[in-house]
Amino acid sequence: MALNLEWVDAFVDFADHLNFTHAARFRNISQPALHAQIRRLQESIGSPLYHRKGRNLELSDAGRKIAAFGRELRLRERCLLAELHGPRADAPVVLQAGEGAYLYLLDQAIRRFRSGGGLLQLRVGDAERTRIAIVEGRADIGVSPFCTEIEGIESELIVEVGQMLIVPKTHELASRKRLFVRDLRGLDLVVPPAGRPQRTALEEALRGVDLPLKVAVEATGWALMIHLVRLGVGFAVVNDFCRLPRGFVGIPIPALPRFQYCAFRRRHLPRSNAGARLWALLVGSPSRPA
Repeated sequence: MALNLEWVDAFVDFADHLNFTHAARFRNISQPALHAQIRRLQESIGSPLYHRKGRNLELSDAGRKIAAFGRELRLRERCLLAELHGPRADAPVVLQAGEGAYLYLLDQAIRRFRSGGGLLQLRVGDAERTRIAIVEGRADIGVSPFCTEIEGIESELIVEVGQMLIVPKTHELASRKRLFVRDLRGLDLVVPPAGRPQRTALEEALRGVDLPLKVAVEATGWALMIHLVRLGVGFAVVNDFCRLPRGFVGIPIPALPRFQYCAFRRRHLPRSNAGARLWALLVGSPSRPA
């Protein structure tokens, strides 16, 4: 069986939109024509490429593999044309990471990349969404706080970070050089939603010293959590790379787990000059701000 590469290319656009109308408009063809191409591709493979989940469409395992294959073909085509005719200025490097990583960890690498020229497309996603984006080829490079082994993916450590408690400079704990977990007793905390890794680590640490977690409010993202602390809603434990507003200090809590932020990319793919340069900026020198 030989894959029809035109159908594969059409499926990549469908996978990007997960909507036949939008994908057909993007490809400048009719919706029935796009639907027919994907139906024929599905029939040739002998396995469903997508299914409906509620009101939305979702790729199947086979669909994710076909989409990744199609994106890899596009990348190889761009690299071949760049080798033959020089790099195209309109081929951006796609980087995906969490909002906090962009704000506090990757800003210097992004600034240095842009100062050297080249287009950069930034996408926001948590660790799981970033992993999927790399596996499916929707992002060239991903950054997340978990350096897990993934088949076909290479990773490099960027930085290891600890945890700190944010308090106003007027708070009784502000003069401390470091804190123990038991020092969180009685504090109303701004925390991530249940099930998030940092929330889970905090709960386990408090359970180890027989303390309950007192939740002031749940919030997603370091920037929002810090903003809520500034408003006086509560206190927060955040990564120690976060920059704090004036009038606040961060006190390390060495007993809490440290998190390793890693850069990820797919193995054995051709690299554009811009993609290789961004990778080197991320892993070749510390990205953590001073």
